[in-house]
Amino acid sequence: MKSIIQMAVGLAMVGTVAMAGEVAPDDVAYDEYGAVAVSLTGVAGDPANGIKIMTERSKGNCIACHQVTALAEFPFHGEVGPMLDGVGANRSEAELRGIVANAKITFPESVMPSFYKTHGYIRPGDAFTGKAGTEPLPPLLTAQEIEDVVAFLMTLQD
Repeated sequence: MKSIIQMAVGLAMVGTVAMAGEVAPDDVAYDEYGAVAVSLTGVAGDPANGIKIMTERSKGNCIACHQVTALAEFPFHGEVGPMLDGVGANRSEAELRGIVANAKITFPESVMPSFYKTHGYIRPGDAFTGKAGTEPLPPLLTAQEIEDVVAFLMTLQD
């Protein structure tokens, strides 16, 4: 009986998180080291979609800067950022979520884009010219896309 009650409470909590909606970029709670303990959506990330985001030029295009052996079938891996092999074993989900959302909190000198930020920096491209932090811009990735990338990164265990 006790385990049934615990399971019901757990399911109710999951439902509450999912119904709470996504966390807006300005409302993300980073700890002192840049980790984000709570999901940005309350919905589990999809590692398969994380691969798409990491490899598509119109999305995160993470492999333009990082090498990932598990994604060797995709061309043009970069060497600007660290190799991501084993990152899921070496970093927590919260750490990875914070780094993908805004790496500059964890690594202030990083050239990695802030994927879940809406103001306070200059983005290249004609669509953003003249809007250097004066008005909010859409984040580069959605909250769910951040969760999807983190879910894939967590699969990189060795």
